[in-house]
Amino acid sequence: MSDIRFGHFVVRPRERLLLLDGESCPIGSRAFDVLLALVERRDRVVSKNELLDLAWPGLVVEENNLAVQISTLRKVLGAHAIVTVTGRGYQFALAGDTPVAAAAPATSGAGAERMPRRLAAVACAGVHRWADVVEADGTLAVRAWRTVRGSIIEANLRHFGGDAVEITAERTLIVFGSAVDAVAWSLDVQERLAHAPEEDGTRDLRIQVGVVAEDVIVDQGKLVGDVFHIAERLQRSAAPGEVLVTDVVRDFVWNRLPASFAFAGDQQPSNFGRPIKVYRTSARVTRPTTAAVSPRLMWDYRPTVAVLPFDCGAVDDSWFGDGITEEIITALSMNRSLFVIARNSTLRFRGAAQATELVASELGVRYVLTGAVRRFASTLRIHVELTDCEVSRVIWSEHYEGGDEDLFTFQSQIAARISAAIDPRVQEAELDRVLHRPTASFTAYECMLRGISLEFGADDGDFEKAGDFFRRATELDPRYAQAHARLGWWYGLRVGEGRTGSLEEDKHSALALLQRGMELDARDAWILTAYAHLQSFLDKRYASAMELFDEALQLNPNCAWAWSRSGTTLAYTGHGEEALERVRNAMRLSPFDQQSFSFCTTNGIACVVVGRYDEAVAWLSRGRRLNPRYRAAARMLIAAHSLAGEAAEARELAREFLHAEPQFRVAAFGHWYPLQSPYLDRVLDGLRSAGLPE
Repeated sequence: MSDIRFGHFVVRPRERLLLLDGESCPIGSRAFDVLLALVERRDRVVSKNELLDLAWPGLVVEENNLAVQISTLRKVLGAHAIVTVTGRGYQFALAGDTPVAAAAPATSGAGAERMPRRLAAVACAGVHRWADVVEADGTLAVRAWRTVRGSIIEANLRHFGGDAVEITAERTLIVFGSAVDAVAWSLDVQERLAHAPEEDGTRDLRIQVGVVAEDVIVDQGKLVGDVFHIAERLQRSAAPGEVLVTDVVRDFVWNRLPASFAFAGDQQPSNFGRPIKVYRTSARVTRPTTAAVSPRLMWDYRPTVAVLPFDCGAVDDSWFGDGITEEIITALSMNRSLFVIARNSTLRFRGAAQATELVASELGVRYVLTGAVRRFASTLRIHVELTDCEVSRVIWSEHYEGGDEDLFTFQSQIAARISAAIDPRVQEAELDRVLHRPTASFTAYECMLRGISLEFGADDGDFEKAGDFFRRATELDPRYAQAHARLGWWYGLRVGEGRTGSLEEDKHSALALLQRGMELDARDAWILTAYAHLQSFLDKRYASAMELFDEALQLNPNCAWAWSRSGTTLAYTGHGEEALERVRNAMRLSPFDQQSFSFCTTNGIACVVVGRYDEAVAWLSRGRRLNPRYRAAARMLIAAHSLAGEAAEARELAREFLHAEPQFRVAAFGHWYPLQSPYLDRVLDGLRSAGLPE
């Protein structure tokens, strides 16, 4: 989770620190929990019950404990930092250096304005027999509820347009502007919960949901009416795992969602003038396409584009053209209206500018961008063409000429022109903000590109040279975020590939450098992905890693690397099927990726986790063929052969592996490798069975 800034204060969730002008403000652990809950939900009022649930999970606590913590925070942050909203709860009110203005009181009397009204759809959800679940195993129940709240209840609220009034295990109230959205969200919650993993107790939390749509009064932002009362009544009547809706909701939804409705009887809520017809809906809806939660992108409705490597004339300068290509792809990927093929898949089409229709067919895209760049000392000349391969026509072309210091401006302009040619709604200014100047040093930029080109070179010497180039880039520009991140990633590869001379030292360097990259640019999806993977891989901080992956995918849903690496973390934690699905997304975005050996390795780990050892052998064998030097695939393949009952193959591979990494020991590997038990235990047993030394 990223740092949160407001005025002179900074909240650092990972370190659980509150800073004022860079200095630590000592507040208690419970006060910090209350602060974090308010800051994370600063766009709405948080009820007292929800704050108690967030700060004292699973405990029965008197309300005055919350009042004490609120008072403590106001003394530190200022009296106006937290607003009390009578009858509703509290709201965090600092935005930048200025408190959010409190709402003006409503006028009353004969001259008062008419109270505004609106139609509101409300979903009320609650965990079935929550008190009994807590009594059976409070620790497991609280952990499971945290997972459900974060990854299921709250995960897609923004996509469905939901506004949380309160989120607790016993009473969750969400307001929607549409009955369709309310039902779609409710069904999605039940589907996700039904497919949640059994290991962490999440699936044991059975949720009941009621959905109501009624006309309400809006009083200073608060909805006044019977809608909440009726929704709660329906929720309590629903069976575990069920969604009940009123006849009004059914009439809105029946022809707008693939959902069926069965009459469940009449109900007569107290203080309500008429009986309500209630319907049970059992249909499922497709998960919404939010990168942070659902590994399913809707590919078909977006224009598809591939950017081929720019021709540089001299073969020795190909790394430079590849760098320009990657920067343009990065900028285009931020445009959510486009589906962009990843750079690693377009590299194989270097020199294919005359065969754009064939390339388009192989990659499954409509638009192809080709270009050429020529360097004359410090002068650059760039020519680009965008072809609509469906009609075999060049729809845009341009020449650029200037000094090498103009390169980043050229790249931004090219990305903007492509987007505008494909989708006229896209404004150039939007892409200008995305592709900011990454460094003031053109030489540092060159070093970074050279390092990337050597990272997976043919021998150990290339790998070491890559590290030297990344290190030089950080020296030339100490504020170059990508250079720090690439060097940190390089140190992580040293650990993972058994090249390190000091495991702990290289782990520290990797994480520290990526942390620095994050500090310099927290909106770079590649940096977020690299830091997330190394947090998981080196530090076993899986939850934190998934938060970062989700941030990366929210920033850039076209980031194949984020899809694949988040799949790796899911495999480490036993979520094999979801890992496989995420890698499928990566392969769709980058079907000919030069690092597809890592995709295959993740699939192999995921298949080991779900117990499909034959499939694991097939994936890992493919990964090893694609990159025989990739040790992560080799060692997992040894274990997969053993687990599949192929002892002879496992022993042969183990002998080859020890020749490449003679210092390998099973116990040492098991100590640091991030795969969780019981899956790690299986892998270690497989390695031992193959004859690798303990």
